[in-house]
Amino acid sequence: MRGLYSLFARGPMYIIMKEKRSIATILFISLLLFASDSHSLPLSTRGRWVVDDASGQRVKLACVNWISHLQAMVVEGLHKRPLREIAGGITAMGFNCVRLTWATYMFTRPSYGNRSVAESLGELGLSEAKEGVARNNPELLNLSLVEAYEAVVDELGRHGVMVVLDNHVSKPKWCCAEDDGNGFFGDKYFHPKEWLQGLTKVAHRFKDKSQVVAMSMRNELRGPNQTEHIWYKQIRKGGRTIHSINPNLLVIVSGLEFDTDLSFLKQKPLKLKLPNKVVFEAHWYSFSSITGGVEWTEQPLNQICHNRTEWFESGAAFVGTGSNPAPFFLSEFGIDLRGVNPRDNRFFGCFLAFVAQRDLDWALWTLQGSYYYRDGVVGQEETYGVLDYNWDKPRNPKFLKRIRILQDILQDPNSNVPKYHLIFHPRSGRCVSVKGEGQDQIHGRNCKKGSRWSHDGNGGAIRLMGSGLCLKAVGDGLPAKLSTDCSSPQARWKLISKSKLHIAAMDEQGKPLCLDGKNSNSSSILTRTCICALQDGDGSDLDCLTNPQRQWFKFVPSNLP
Repeated sequence: MRGLYSLFARGPMYIIMKEKRSIATILFISLLLFASDSHSLPLSTRGRWVVDDASGQRVKLACVNWISHLQAMVVEGLHKRPLREIAGGITAMGFNCVRLTWATYMFTRPSYGNRSVAESLGELGLSEAKEGVARNNPELLNLSLVEAYEAVVDELGRHGVMVVLDNHVSKPKWCCAEDDGNGFFGDKYFHPKEWLQGLTKVAHRFKDKSQVVAMSMRNELRGPNQTEHIWYKQIRKGGRTIHSINPNLLVIVSGLEFDTDLSFLKQKPLKLKLPNKVVFEAHWYSFSSITGGVEWTEQPLNQICHNRTEWFESGAAFVGTGSNPAPFFLSEFGIDLRGVNPRDNRFFGCFLAFVAQRDLDWALWTLQGSYYYRDGVVGQEETYGVLDYNWDKPRNPKFLKRIRILQDILQDPNSNVPKYHLIFHPRSGRCVSVKGEGQDQIHGRNCKKGSRWSHDGNGGAIRLMGSGLCLKAVGDGLPAKLSTDCSSPQARWKLISKSKLHIAAMDEQGKPLCLDGKNSNSSSILTRTCICALQDGDGSDLDCLTNPQRQWFKFVPSNLP
């Protein structure tokens, strides 16, 4: 991660976590969930999709990052909980994949990789962590660092979790800074030949482990020495190296500028000839800008959401679109899960709307709630961590509910079902649904059970599919309702504001009303005076700094049965 940092919550699972029971309690549930969601391996690509190589069925990577690239080179958290409990908890929270980081030196330099777990922790003076591993995972304590890393991969496989092996750094340390010596080919610690040697050793070591579905060649290339010419040369070498050893693996390609820039591919494609195996990756955080993200709190939110989405699309996500699309893996994103970071809080609704609409593969930063040792601090807390400090429950169960829609496949390239839309409310993680005996109540609910809608274009009706009914605005502060009157101004909906996340119709007096998901007493969807929309008469909001996210809704395409 850069700067400072550079459920699947199913009903029973959420209840258990809300009651703050330990991860051990949920292992059985997690195994049941996996049993109903399994697929065969290896994986390949088809157009913009990752698919099961044998059946051609889509497989969506819904991953969480778990790190092993810091000074200790021990996968984090093994001093807090038994490995089997952590692995079981990953599946129970709805993740089907782990992006597991590693440092080149651990595999290329025996003085690093041959240390035992006990020795590595001991050399850093981490006696408490060493005692914790002895208590929770005694079988790992005297393994070498490489063997312990492999044991984690094996345990993830036993729980049905796919693994992406991510070469995060060369010299083990926290990542990433412009001048940390780990940033680009030829930097102080980043020797291209040693990097290729590391890719070779890792590809060989994990060749027979089917749960290892991909290798990411390098995390966050960056710094003053980065050039496109060297990028093309070395990335082609790295990709061919991995593929020559294990042609079953997906090969994941990162760009420049801290994994935010692939734009140079528009003029010069990579032409890495690994048939149906190349995936591109990028990262997106609130701070992914030269300003560090201050714009999220200092500029109108509709405007900045539009600007940053355009930036991300034009800089990286475009690879998954157009006439020759490739799979695009959003391999890092995240927010402070304490809910106290205003920039993150304003960024995340915008982010969710984009990722849900595109149905991307992704990896959340991050699993670990704390570290053995980071940046000179023993036991440092990770506030972006999905688990709490002691690794025994989610830090923020509401966050898991919000990302639930991302964990499901929304678009199936093999489906014959006509396309429909979910209407997604990013702030709550719910989708607009119809309920009541007369099917006349509009509310938000789990998107798995969300109603199916069609929209007759901007300014057209929003129709409940399979019925003759459409969505209608009744009045300010009143619930939206279904009606057979689909031609009146109250039933003709436009996307307004710069973000295109406000959905508005006119009331009887000609006043625009927006769908609104804020109702403290229920999950009802209301229509209210639009927040930060139409301020200058053409749908933009150039001077409004009020947070409009309660009124943000996104049409999310789907074609699942």
